[in-house]
Amino acid sequence: MQPGRIKLLKFITALGMAGTEKQFMNVGRALDRSRFELHFACLHRWGHFLEEVEELGIPLVEYRITSLCRPDVLKEQLRFAAYIKRNGIQIVHTYGFYPNVFAIPAAWLAGVPVIVASIRDTGGYQTSIQSRVEKFVCWQADRIAVNAEAVKQWLIAQRYNPEKITVIPNGIDLSRFPLQKGISKLREELGLPQGSPLVAVVSRLHPFKGIEYFLEAAAIVAARFPEARFLIVGCGVTVKDGAVEWDVAYRERLKSYTMRLGLGGRVIFTGFRLDVHEWLSEITVSVLPSVTSEGLSNTVLESMAAGVPVVATTVGGNPELVQHGATGLLVPPQDPGALARAVCQLLENRELALKFGQAARQRTAERFSVERMVRETEHLYLSLLEKTRKRSAVAAVRGEAKAWRVWPLG
Repeated sequence: MQPGRIKLLKFITALGMAGTEKQFMNVGRALDRSRFELHFACLHRWGHFLEEVEELGIPLVEYRITSLCRPDVLKEQLRFAAYIKRNGIQIVHTYGFYPNVFAIPAAWLAGVPVIVASIRDTGGYQTSIQSRVEKFVCWQADRIAVNAEAVKQWLIAQRYNPEKITVIPNGIDLSRFPLQKGISKLREELGLPQGSPLVAVVSRLHPFKGIEYFLEAAAIVAARFPEARFLIVGCGVTVKDGAVEWDVAYRERLKSYTMRLGLGGRVIFTGFRLDVHEWLSEITVSVLPSVTSEGLSNTVLESMAAGVPVVATTVGGNPELVQHGATGLLVPPQDPGALARAVCQLLENRELALKFGQAARQRTAERFSVERMVRETEHLYLSLLEKTRKRSAVAAVRGEAKAWRVWPLG
């Protein structure tokens, strides 16, 4: 441990491969270790990033709970507060509903100088009670970090204080997304013809992601492009009472709907993949058909980084990523006809698709790099800590002046 470093603790639900977890790790990897002493905490010591965290030597403590309403939550919160005091943590940064609600009150009671909450979507996953609870605990935070202007505006509409909201867009490492197209191992593995166009959704399987509308659009596209194949990459994961659960039932409903649409053999459910970044450039068109709740999509960013043209709905932060008619196409949500027309436009005009893909990669490099995201995050931490120190200095001076005023004379 280097003396004088700022002690920062970042708190997340688990260490899976979803968008929030990817950005959590992107920041954690790239933070200036000469300036920050990094600690991690989670509610469930689980996920594909766990091994990497251990290799990086970052302390990781689990505060396992089964429900935020159970009495044992208070015990874990007290244990967390004790860890904060014992290690002299100066900044706590929480990611998502369960870490926000669990960790922020404990950090506040422990007297942490700076508390940062993260909200990274435009709602829909929570009940009205959960939304009110999160809003209340975020009042205790010094700042709320969001990943899109759309999220900020949504929070303002929910009567959050706009002065406490900072937008730091997601960042991505372009070196992980090569542009070279060769013989696709993915095609060989899935038995796909080498010349067939591939239209893909890379997404968590959840009703808010609009997969049904993608399937309906696929049926329209398939009628015009019989050789096209459609990939649905991802799995259903839900967080219930802070616990991570696999949602197999929803995937089976989607498969049944695929058969009813007559798309058997043309739609492939690949399940969860760790190697998406290696074969993403083989995709012809990347689609994000979300109907709500979107923040700044990692799927869209990764597709853009790989030089893949994107068709996305005008939901959440998607218009902040995709420039309609320049880097991809935007369509209304819940409109399979419009979605199909956009995909067909790119399948018909490969030159246009290539142009969009190149422009998308360039935009990613200029606006959404990891370096930019980490630089802005570090600046946020340092500026908040400096404000806290100034407030403490002013309070100390005022306290001393008050003591002189009340001190008895002679």
